[in-house]
Amino acid sequence: MAFLQTHNIVKDYHQHRALDHVSISIPGGSIFGLLGPNGAGKTSLIRIINQITAPDSGKVIFDGQPLNESHISRIGYLPEERGLYKKMKVGDQLLYLARLKGLSEKQAMEKLKRWFEKFDIKPWWNKTVADLSKGMQQKIQFVSTVLHEPELIILDEPFSGFDPINANLIRNEILELKEKGHTIIFSTHRMESVEELCDHIALINRSKKVLDGPKDQIKLQFKTNTFRVEYTGTLDEDHPVYKVVDVTPLKDNRKKSIISVYGEAGANQLLAALIGQVDIHSFGENLPSMQEIFIKAVGETPES
Repeated sequence: MAFLQTHNIVKDYHQHRALDHVSISIPGGSIFGLLGPNGAGKTSLIRIINQITAPDSGKVIFDGQPLNESHISRIGYLPEERGLYKKMKVGDQLLYLARLKGLSEKQAMEKLKRWFEKFDIKPWWNKTVADLSKGMQQKIQFVSTVLHEPELIILDEPFSGFDPINANLIRNEILELKEKGHTIIFSTHRMESVEELCDHIALINRSKKVLDGPKDQIKLQFKTNTFRVEYTGTLDEDHPVYKVVDVTPLKDNRKKSIISVYGEAGANQLLAALIGQVDIHSFGENLPSMQEIFIKAVGETPES
């Protein structure tokens, strides 16, 4: 079931069309990758979902209802450009932001205590934001985003400023939030994070949606009929079924090859051709990475 849908969203700024009839459907309890190059229209769509701006036409459906002001408290938003008050104490600031989202002081204090213990940041309570490193500030901003346990969480470049240890900490928190049933919109340029975290993606380029669907199905859509084979022995490189694209020597006289099949041949025909020539240790389809799909799809988007 879709938790959030946009239908034919159009947004114009002066002489520039930021969104051109963009429709997406975000399943509940999923991590949805909202992707695109700089200036594609992602931020405009996020602002519309957050009711910071309104579409010129089209509509947004939130949990089965037209998006309205009552939904604001059910959304948590971590913007790419951080918005903490530099001279305000961390504890006072998080308490203030929690109250804005509808929590009582008692509720907010109970939740903050758990998060401060979980992130091992209790000594930060009376520090000002200006006293913290960029990564520490990012951690505080993340807490402020999820503290009120919103049903929809929008994360725009959530790993910015983090070292690998803290990036992994936030990654695990995102996965835990998904397991608890939260719906997450995840906007990033880091395709390795998309590979690891996202269930579905939509790619926007030049204000239009150019890709949309489950991540695994999109990978299959861009497959190139190539396979990864790890083996011992020597392959016939001149064969009517396949062509060896690349060979990498490994330890213990093993090799790893990327092999492309001709015509309508598939995995079974390739395996039949390889058996008897070499001892096969591993075999799998060589699906494109999200990085490769992103570059190809953006490069093929026609100009308006």
